This record gives sequence, C-alpha cells and structure tokens, in this order.
Amino acid sequence: MKFAYRFSNLLGTVYRRGNLNFTCDGNSVISPVGNRVTEFDLKNNRSSTLPLATRYNVRCVGLSPDGRLAIIVDEGGDALLVSLAYRSVLHHFHFKGSVHSISFSPDGRKFVVTKGNIAQMYHAPGRKREFNAFVLDKTYFGPYDETTCIDWTDDSRCFAVGSRDMSTWVFGAERWDNLIYYALGGHKDAIVACFFESGSLDLYTLSQDGALCVWQCDTPPEGLRLKAPTGWKADLLQREEEDEGDEDGEETTVHGKAVPAAEEHQGKVKYSQLAKCFFNKEGDFNNLTAAAYHKKTHLLVSGFASGIFHLHELPEFNLIHSLSISDQRITSIAINSSGDWIAFGCSGLGQLLVWEWQSEAYVLKQQGHFNSMVALAYSPDGQYIVTGGDDGKVKVWNTLSGFCFVTFTEHSSGVTSVTFNTTGYVIVTSSMDGTVRAFDLHRYRNFRTFTSPRPTQFSCVALDSSGEIVSAGAQDSFEIFIWSMQTGRLLDVLSGHEGPISGLCFNPTKSVLASASWDRTVRLWDMVDSWRTTETLALTSDALAVTFRPDGAELAVATLNAQITFWDPERAVQMGSIEGRHDLKIGRKELDKITAKHSAKGKAFTTLCYSADGQSVLAGGMSKFVCIYHVKEQILRKKFEISCNLSLDAMEEFLNRRKMTEFGNLALIDQDAGEDGVVIPLPGVKKGDMSSRHFKPEIRVTSLRFSPTGRCWAATTTEGLLIYSLDTQMLFDPFHLDTSISPRQIRVALRQHDFTRAVLMAFRLNERKLLQEALESVPWNEIEVVSSSLPELYVEKVLEFLASSFEVSRHLEFYLVWTQKLLMAHGQKLKSRAGKLLPVVQFLQKSVQRHLDDISKLCDWNRYNIQYALAVSRQRGMKRHSEQLASEEEVDVSDDDSLHLFGGGHGNQDQDGLLA
Repeated sequence: MKFAYRFSNLLGTVYRRGNLNFTCDGNSVISPVGNRVTEFDLKNNRSSTLPLATRYNVRCVGLSPDGRLAIIVDEGGDALLVSLAYRSVLHHFHFKGSVHSISFSPDGRKFVVTKGNIAQMYHAPGRKREFNAFVLDKTYFGPYDETTCIDWTDDSRCFAVGSRDMSTWVFGAERWDNLIYYALGGHKDAIVACFFESGSLDLYTLSQDGALCVWQCDTPPEGLRLKAPTGWKADLLQREEEDEGDEDGEETTVHGKAVPAAEEHQGKVKYSQLAKCFFNKEGDFNNLTAAAYHKKTHLLVSGFASGIFHLHELPEFNLIHSLSISDQRITSIAINSSGDWIAFGCSGLGQLLVWEWQSEAYVLKQQGHFNSMVALAYSPDGQYIVTGGDDGKVKVWNTLSGFCFVTFTEHSSGVTSVTFNTTGYVIVTSSMDGTVRAFDLHRYRNFRTFTSPRPTQFSCVALDSSGEIVSAGAQDSFEIFIWSMQTGRLLDVLSGHEGPISGLCFNPTKSVLASASWDRTVRLWDMVDSWRTTETLALTSDALAVTFRPDGAELAVATLNAQITFWDPERAVQMGSIEGRHDLKIGRKELDKITAKHSAKGKAFTTLCYSADGQSVLAGGMSKFVCIYHVKEQILRKKFEISCNLSLDAMEEFLNRRKMTEFGNLALIDQDAGEDGVVIPLPGVKKGDMSSRHFKPEIRVTSLRFSPTGRCWAATTTEGLLIYSLDTQMLFDPFHLDTSISPRQIRVALRQHDFTRAVLMAFRLNERKLLQEALESVPWNEIEVVSSSLPELYVEKVLEFLASSFEVSRHLEFYLVWTQKLLMAHGQKLKSRAGKLLPVVQFLQKSVQRHLDDISKLCDWNRYNIQYALAVSRQRGMKRHSEQLASEEEVDVSDDDSLHLFGGGHGNQDQDGLLA
C-alpha cells in the first residue's frame, strides 16, 4: 500500500448514449460510456478508458480529421478539449446550453455545434498556444425547432443542418455571394440525418418516418463566389490581412429565410428535389433512429427503433442487406474510413457491435449488464473478473483486453454473489431464482445446479479452499445449505440464525465457515466437526458483510451502524473497530425530504475486502466514496471518489434551491423528452410511448475485490466495473538510500563489471529506468552468479520488477532466465515467507501465463500453417507426378502411332520373323 492507486479502466459497460466515432485509421471505435469515453482497439483487441470524466453524461463527441484532438460535450453543455495522443484534457469550455451534435470540418480549421435552434461555428484549436482555444466565428439562425444533425462538404465550404421542424438548411462557412440560406422541405417528420454527396453540393436528407429525399444542386462547389466586402468592411479586411491575428475577429450572425423572395433566387444556387424514397410504406420497422453515409462507396446505413438496420446504395437506393441485431432501438451508427466496418450502438441494452458488411461477420460484439452489477470476483491469477447482475447474467471479463469473452444466461432472476474456485476454471454463483450454479470455463457450460429442498432465495455463496464444498445462505428461511461439488448432493442444512443471511466466507487456511446475519451475530462453523457452531460473535447491530484476512488470522465484519469490527476467530475476541459513518459522505437524493446528514444515519458499508497483504481493508456502500483503512492503526488511509457524474442521484450533499418552486421540486416533472421524442402532445395526438419515464439511478458501490496480485482492485458501481491500478510512474520510493548512491555510481559499477553491487544500488535508488538498465546489463551467463549473491531482502523486489517487466518488455527469454535462477537459488527460503510473498508470486504467474497463452496460440497457428503448406505442396507434387506420368504415356502412344504410320508392315514382318 505504499503506492497510490489511480483509475485504470472501466469494464462492464461498453455504450450508454451519444454518438460513436471511428478513429482516422479506422481501427478503433470511440464510445461514450456514462460520463467517460472508452476507446476500443479492434486491431489489437484491447479497450481503454480515457482518464477523464465530465460533470454529466456525455452527449456527443467530435473528432478532428487528423485524430489528434477530440471535443467531448456532456448533457449540461460543458466541453472538454482532449488530446487523444497524450490522453489528457487541454481546455474546458461551456457552450451555455444543451448541445445535440458537433462536427469538425474536413480541413480541420472549423467545427460546428448545434444548440437549440441555432448552429454555431468556431475556429478549431490549432497546434500553437492560444489564450482561448474556442473562438466563435459565426452564429446561424433559420430553423424554428431544435437542430439535430450536421454534415460538411468535402472542401469545407458549406455544411448542412437538420432540424426537428422537418427542414434542412445549407449554410456556408464563408459569405458566398450566390448562396442564400433557405429551408429544404419535403419531409413530414423530424430530420434524423443529412449527407452531402462526394465532391458535390447534392444532398440526401432522412426523416424519422423513413423517408429519403434526394436534392440536386445546379451549382458545383467551385461555382461558389465569395462575397466581396465594400466600404469600411473592405478597409477592415485589408487591415486584418496585414495583421496575423485574423482569426480573433468578432462573431458574425447569419440569418436564413424559410421562403426567400423570387427575385432573390435569380443567379443564385438552387436546389431541386430529384427523388423521394421510402424505407417501408407499411411501417414494419417503426421509426428511423440513426443513419450514416460513406461518401466514397455511396453506402447508406440506416437503423430503426426495432433494432433492424438496412444497407442501401445511393443514389439508386438499391437494398444491399438487411439484418436485425437487437430488439432495442439503434441509437448511433458510424462507418470507418475504408467503409468496411460499421459500428452500432444500442443504448437500451448497452450494446456495441462492429459489423463487417462484406463478409457479414461481427468484428466486435459486446454488451454490458442491462441492470446494475451487484457482485464480482477475481480469478486466482488476476487475469479474469466475473460479474453478476440484476439481469440474471454472469459475465467473465479479461482484465488485459477489457472485453467480455463469455456470458452465462442460465439464471432466471438476479445474481446475488459470484466466486472462483482455486484453479480459476470454475465459477459458482447464487441467485434469487433459488439455484446455485457452477460454470466450467473450459467448455463454457453449466455443469452443476444446486437446489434446496424447499424453494428459497439465496443471498450469498462461498467456496472452500479445496473447491469441494459449496455453501449458500438463504434470505427467507435463515438457513445455510451445504453441497458437494463432486456429486451435487445436499450434505447438510445449518440452522441457528434468526435473520436473513447477509454474508458467507470460508477461512483460507482452515475448515471454518463464517456466516453473518441480520440477527446481529456472526457464527463460525467447523467443517471437520460435523458443522458444529464453534463460536458466536455478538454484534451491536445487523451484520451486512463478513470477510477473512488472506492468512485467516483475522475476521472483519461490517454492520448497519456503519462500523467495521475486527475479530480474532481463534479466541472470538474483538481486536478493534472503525467508525465509518463520517467517511461515507452520503449525498442527498433529489426527492429526499430530509437532509443528507440525517439520511446518513441509515447508511452503512455493505461490502468489505482485505488487501492482498492483509494490512488494509477496502469498504464501500451507498455512497460515491470507497474508503481504504489501515487495520492495525484503524485510521483512514485514502478515500476514492468513484464518480463525479451529476446525472446520477445522491451525488450532491445539498440540493439546488433554484429547483425548489412554489409548486414543488422540479425533479418531479419529467422534463426530458426521451429518446423517442415523447413530449406533451396536443389534444387528440397519439404518438410515442407515454409510459416511458426519465429517472436518475442512485450512485452506490455494490461489491469490492482486491486482485490477488495486490496491484489493483475493482468495484462494481452504478457507473460500471471500475478498476484502480497502482500508479508507479511518477513515484520516487527509495529503499535504504544513503548519500553514496547515485545514478553515476551505478553506471560506474556497471562499467567495472561489478554487477551485483550495481543491481543492489539500483534497487536502493528504486528508479525503474535504472533498474532496467542494471538488470539488462548483466550478461546471461552471469545471471546465476548475481542471483545467488543477492540478499534475501532484495529477492522479493527483483521478482516484483520482473513480473511488471514481463508486461512491457520484449526480452522475454532474458527475464525468464532471471526468474528461473532467482527461484532456484532462493526457493527454499521464500517458502518460509509464502504468505507475504503470495501477491508477488501470483503477479509473476499472471505475467508468465499471459505470455504462455500468446506464444502457444502463435506456435499452434504456425504449426497448422506449416502442416497446411506441406499438405498443399504434397498434393501439388502428386498432381505434378500424375501429370508427368500422363505426359509420358501420351509420348509412348504417339511413338506407337508413328511406327504404325511409317513402318507398320515391316514391323509386323520383323515381329513375325522373330516369333518364327
């Protein structure tokens, strides 16, 4: 715990709301997830969440054409200018209103945002230092209702804006003399998307009722004439051209006309409706919700509210493909630069899909938990995390790639608890459907189902260290059920609690089961002595969670009065307690009648876990904070704020008084129109689902677990599965340092070939680059000598450094030799400190196992390729041999024919003579 933990990655949720974007190389998808943004690298099969967060849920994301910058805008109108190369925030800005969409111009010099019924064009931030990164250039008026979409021409001269008032407007980035701004109609519903044709001002517009209008322009983009300024404007322009700061001019307001006069059309750019097409006249596919267009291939992708998408070729409107990918509405669509991959986002179920339309195959298919996640567990090597949710699904996530690779759907109700066995290939889960199930990660199947004699709801599950005994606590019958993993038979039913069972935990070193209950007791059951109750620990309040220390010598219990008590399980004596009510910092919900201070009296820690070394305990509950306490000193070490998202409830301690009116709280009024556009209708109008309501989920932490490697911990929250890792980059943590140790002295020792002294000094200075330089300077034939001469105190640090180097270094064999020689030389001494060294060894095992999996896959692939090449060459050789034999037979036949043709009679006579 000497290092600082920082946010590392967000799993469990892949898409929430907003627009999807492909990077400029087309290999990665950028997806908004709540108030964060995750990048999915499809080429390297990895996902990473940017280490930044907005104040509200992300509404839209705009990428610059070169892929260096991104503008992330949330629901409140706050914007972050982000460098994707350095993954850091460069600038904060507020648009003073809700922004619906944002788009950069193809040349990267401008970007447009749609806000309310206007469109605003800004100068894009450049690569030089600027006092203000966002400079407003022009504001465009014209639509009467909210603007919905933007699209630019290829030359960045014009852009089109669609609106909910069924009109589309074409605006110029400059003041073009022959372009007047007027509305393009032809639709009977709100505009969903508009697209320019490549190298042209021709336009496609799509409305929500499934209509496509094709607009033809009589003027090419090169025919636009720049309006020449006159009078004082010409003098001002000349003065600005002489000055280099021409981009810091004042804002210009541009007004469009819905119906211009006839004389204004003379000599101007004119649009005419060339065609109007309909996706379906019967209305089988409901409303059109999202669309994307690839200009080079003329490919139009349209998504509908029923989860169906269509692929059309424009302008002929030929249907290429149609497929249903979900039963929920498609919220966002994006196409990569080559036009091969199409990304779909469905916010209803949190789905993210990338589809290759030419081969009709999925490149990526990920979905988070539909409802909140309530339980998690790490595999023994720390490579995998299993999560269970209220939707009854059990998902297994790879911590290295960040992807879910298997989902089990056998449970028919919410999952309450999950755990791994010691081998890491069996998952045991409990559910409210009255079953406890065991899943196999080799064959990906449910191979055991444990049930009780009477139907009951299981609230928790535990597995002993051997993996043979499965126990589950009942919520309604107050009993604990014991099964055999091998046979699946019910072994025993433990009675004695007088309230629902809230937690179960096996002692890692002994055959003792601890059970916590709402009856204010924790009972210890001896598995060897016929499950007899050895001790009953009396508490001052209802027990909510229980956990053993990794060495089994201590027991921690969280109770309803927000206390954490520590017990000695051998003597049944309380060792200490921590009062955590003031550390929880409960927020006030929007509809609470009492203050946060009074509501905190009923809140407590609901989940506990020890750190890998057992020195600290991690606690969380109905709050946005996770607390780490030092067990021995009983003090708060650090408090993590897991979210700053104000779109969640109970985030603020005090309510905004501006929301309190004489008619009540504004939170009671459903002001959000929703995704289906459901608004208060006029009398007699029937449209949309009036049963849909907007609600704010409450922030909470449902489960916490430390990785067995000790280098990260995970939390299931309302935001998703958050992973916090050690931040060792900007940390100076010397070990036994004195004035005689410096980088210069280390390099001098390396030049003198005194490798042992150089390695020891590098570890005392404890800088990663120097450690790497010192270890890699040791010749491979001297590694055994240096390893045997290292003091025992430094062996643990060398092993930890080797484990972390396996993840980033290319010198795999070199570090494997180091690891082998260290373990061979110090293995017997390390066994005596196995409990303390267990996290380091598990971290080392995780790193080596990852390389083993990768290399074994590569070797298998190469072996199969070689076998295939040999089979092909063998087949070709056989074919060549058969062809050669056939050609020889043809030659023999042709020789016989020539004999018959030129000397057949003499030959017969000779043959007859020989026979005679």
